Amino acid sequence: MIRPFGINEFWIIVLAAQWTIALSAIAFAGGGIGGLLIALLRVSDAKWPRLISTGFIRVFQGTPLLMQLFLVFFGMNILGFAINPWLAATVALTLHASAFLGEIWRGCIEAVPPGQREAATALGLRYFNRMRYIVLPQALKIAVAPTVGFLVQLIKGTSLAAIIGFTELTRQGQIINNATFSPFMVFGTVAAVYFVLCWPLSVLARRMEIRFSRATAR
Repeated sequence: MIRPFGINEFWIIVLAAQWTIALSAIAFAGGGIGGLLIALLRVSDAKWPRLISTGFIRVFQGTPLLMQLFLVFFGMNILGFAINPWLAATVALTLHASAFLGEIWRGCIEAVPPGQREAATALGLRYFNRMRYIVLPQALKIAVAPTVGFLVQLIKGTSLAAIIGFTELTRQGQIINNATFSPFMVFGTVAAVYFVLCWPLSVLARRMEIRFSRATAR
């Protein structure tokens, strides 16, 4: 039976945003850990770590996120490992975020003036201490704006998890639409919720970028 789109349906969609936020937060946290490792491997003095991290980045940046979700969800089940949509979406988005954050942060590390590394080396600092005390603190300031910008893309990317059955914001919108047949109202509400989640972060990223540009121009 078709029911009208009302306040109850509206709140069901809004409340589904908590799963979008949770998935984004977990993927971003996991991607942050993986991304830092990938970035450090990319700027390593050794050849093999650079090759492995470069291959990882090219695989996950060169394939659609939707295909990565399919491969994790269906691939693991075919191999005999029972995996639910929540876990599959978390793993796929974490790997996806690791590749992109790793490349973003690699660029930020390399944006630190080479003289800083040379001075640290001249002082006798090894690779770990050179990164910890000299390079990474400076790269962090450069990385804030693009990292927040990527978080916006990650939040919107979670909508693809609906394809494998994870009930987040977009999937809940599909369920409500099937019951109400009011696509304009349903997906208009879904779009508005995404806007409320992403727009403040976009503004924050832009302001940070402007602030950093002014600071470096002085």
